[in-house]
Amino acid sequence: MIAKLAWKNIWFKPLNTILSVVLLTSSVAIITTLVLVEKQFEEKFTKNIDGVDLVMGAQGSPLQLILSSVYHVDAPTGNISYDSAKVWMQHPFVEKAIPLAFGDNSRGFKILGTTADYLEKYEAKIAEGKIFENNFEVVIGSEIAQKLSLTLGDEFYGSHGDAAEGHVHEEYAYKVVGIAAPTGKVVDNLILCTIPSVWQMHGDHGSTESENPAHGEEGHVHVEGDDQDHNHHHDLTLDEPGMEITAVLLKFRNKMGIVTWPRIIAQNTKMQVASPALEVNRLFSLFGIGIQALQYLAYGIMLISGISIFIALYNTLKERKNEFALLRVNGAKRMQLMQLVLIESLLLCIVGFIFGTILGRVSILWISASSEQDFKMSFNPYEFLWDKEGVLFLLTIGVGVVAALIPAIKAYKLNISKTLANA
Repeated sequence: MIAKLAWKNIWFKPLNTILSVVLLTSSVAIITTLVLVEKQFEEKFTKNIDGVDLVMGAQGSPLQLILSSVYHVDAPTGNISYDSAKVWMQHPFVEKAIPLAFGDNSRGFKILGTTADYLEKYEAKIAEGKIFENNFEVVIGSEIAQKLSLTLGDEFYGSHGDAAEGHVHEEYAYKVVGIAAPTGKVVDNLILCTIPSVWQMHGDHGSTESENPAHGEEGHVHVEGDDQDHNHHHDLTLDEPGMEITAVLLKFRNKMGIVTWPRIIAQNTKMQVASPALEVNRLFSLFGIGIQALQYLAYGIMLISGISIFIALYNTLKERKNEFALLRVNGAKRMQLMQLVLIESLLLCIVGFIFGTILGRVSILWISASSEQDFKMSFNPYEFLWDKEGVLFLLTIGVGVVAALIPAIKAYKLNISKTLANA
């Protein structure tokens, strides 16, 4: 009965009610969106660096090297000699080394030359077909199979670089021989083939300064030297001399290598090694500053919504004194009047929280669609973080209680005879 009466009372002044709900909805939506994005963003980044101690690549920005080689969301820093890299890949400290060669793309999805170890590193099992063995055989990620409607035996051509509208290489067609099972990692959005496939696709491109700039040309890997103009009828192998790759993912037996190699490689080669853990922590630090600023904004909006609820209840209380006095005359107790005001405030907060939670999920859907298009990274809007969103719900309820406290006390202390006499 009290709850029903409270619901009718909050619409006594609909404009005040709507304003309070909108403010509270906005704050809850912002906080919900930030909490979900931050949590899932960190999870995705953390999962993809498991098993990678260092990344070796061309000199340049360490963060750029990590983003391009591990997460595939940036242009590579350039190319390195495979022969030079192989010397370090075979070092006793190294437990596993996975070479990467960036070449083309298919409708915006990167074609990555690598070895079967790459699939093993991401625990990507073959759901259909087999692992690539020959040149121009590919294993596609689960997301690609779904989005591009590719099946076993299908053939397609790659476009030069990262741009989907780039020059199409029609010399060779890639053939789908395997489809990887979903992993929730970057491999879901990659097309994997042998490294010689990348070399052979670009075998007619001599390695000149203009064709291989300092920061690479959209990951284009090519043959080094004019003497490497291979016949297209000859299948290249990993034993080819003078070839280039983009990067190497390294896992060490001896952790001493993680500490010493960045300095040793920088001093003795034209390459660099970068730590994914270190660079990701730096990225999270920068990312966290923006998240915190937006969270403070959201809490500020929530505070304003609490003040709005307080003002609405306090002002309407003056106009409803006669109503409360009549309720007391008809048998309502002081505590029931206090409960009525508190319930009105809590109803506003609960409605605001529900709408805010829904709006936050809608925002996640929009962010996910945008990030998936640009970075092949999606977010789950249906995940509910009981610890953080539960605390947010309690905080929202707390705002409602505090906002209603003074009006509720005034309703409790209402003088019936004085109110009716002045009516």
